[in-house]
Amino acid sequence: MSVEVTWWGHATATVEDSGVRVLTDPVFVQRLAHLRRRRGAVPPAVAAVADVALISHLHADHLHLGSLARLAAGTRLVVPRGTPGAVPGFRRMAQSRGLLVTEVEAGDEVVVRDVVVRAVPAAHDGRRLPIGPRRVAALGYVVSGEATTYFAGDTGLFDGMAEAVGPCDVALLPVGGWGPHLGHGHLDAGRAAQALAALDPRSAVPVHYGTYWPIGMDAVRPHEFHAPGDEFVRHAARLAPKVAVHRLGHGESVRPQVAR
Repeated sequence: MSVEVTWWGHATATVEDSGVRVLTDPVFVQRLAHLRRRRGAVPPAVAAVADVALISHLHADHLHLGSLARLAAGTRLVVPRGTPGAVPGFRRMAQSRGLLVTEVEAGDEVVVRDVVVRAVPAAHDGRRLPIGPRRVAALGYVVSGEATTYFAGDTGLFDGMAEAVGPCDVALLPVGGWGPHLGHGHLDAGRAAQALAALDPRSAVPVHYGTYWPIGMDAVRPHEFHAPGDEFVRHAARLAPKVAVHRLGHGESVRPQVAR
């Protein structure tokens, strides 16, 4: 079995399995509202080449309309059920770009050639903040082809997490955030390592850290920007020593070992 994972920064990654390119939460900008990209170049055009793009939830650092508009016509876009009605401009963007939108909820599956994408629960605020009173459930996704890869999106620990995800070879886990404090419904490096121990994959890639930071706050708790990847490696070595953790740089790829 083989799979290749490329991390583009924040929660954006490409998982290539069975000849299918799966893109997660694409954000391809230097600046996002009050955030700016402090590490890693804006992803190149090849990052937007995908057969299917997965959106975990409606927050603008995970569902960014301008970045989605870079996807080619015919790209399958998998979103939480209710997204088109909750995000202003979403329907118009998707129609104008020729994207094929599929709405899902936890338990639903989408088949893309030789890959099956299954939506799983996530413990995270699903509203389109700050203007969206309508709550849409946040999701994670399990991508099954030659290997099984779990993309957690943005989530906290929750009861039954490992059972909901099921056996997986590779886990893409958020280990930080974009500001000096993580609120409810997030994983920091320590909690991500706890999730890793429960999931027990063969390999893991930490994501959702070390990319965006609020403008003018470079000196505020910089440890929270720089350290989560290394801290996750350290905690994982203690809590899940059999899991190979691949801490990638922006734009780097890995072919994790998945066969047990």
